[in-house]
Amino acid sequence: MSAKPRGRNGVVALAAISVVAAMAGVTWFGAVPLYRAFCQATGYGGTTQRAKAAPAAEGARVITVRFNADIAPNMPWAFQPAQREVKVRLGEEKLIFYAAWNRAGVPVTGTATFNVTPQKAGPYFDKVQCFCFTEQKLEPGQRVEMPVSFFIDPKIAKDRDLDDVTTITLSYTFFPTHQQLGERRD
Repeated sequence: MSAKPRGRNGVVALAAISVVAAMAGVTWFGAVPLYRAFCQATGYGGTTQRAKAAPAAEGARVITVRFNADIAPNMPWAFQPAQREVKVRLGEEKLIFYAAWNRAGVPVTGTATFNVTPQKAGPYFDKVQCFCFTEQKLEPGQRVEMPVSFFIDPKIAKDRDLDDVTTITLSYTFFPTHQQLGERRD
């Protein structure tokens, strides 16, 4: 009789290990895209929103938007905003630029991540056009200007938790792409 329980225990153990392995696989491969989608939908962690166009009406409230630019330590680019800050009325669409140039002697492909601070302003910061999450390939010595078109949703004025927000910082960080890192190792 002891042979049957051992066989059943083995099947149960194998099933449990399979379930754990499947969960780990889903977590490993699905976590980043799911987290990114969640952040973009909710504005969590200062993630901005996407919009097709700014609203027609503009509010009276003015917010200062500051711009920040960083690069990963292994990214051989220089990267900076063309201007440090702008003042924007709620609902007003603004167009600003960031500049990047490749200081390496070889082509380098990068991609940017972004966020806004304070984080609670993320759901109200809408980008109409942006270079983020789009691969940018720069030839040796090439310099480009990359546009960002954005507005602050007038609904921010109705959120009492954001009455204290007078300044929002839009921050980008450029990283070499995974393919780029693979190319540079060869």
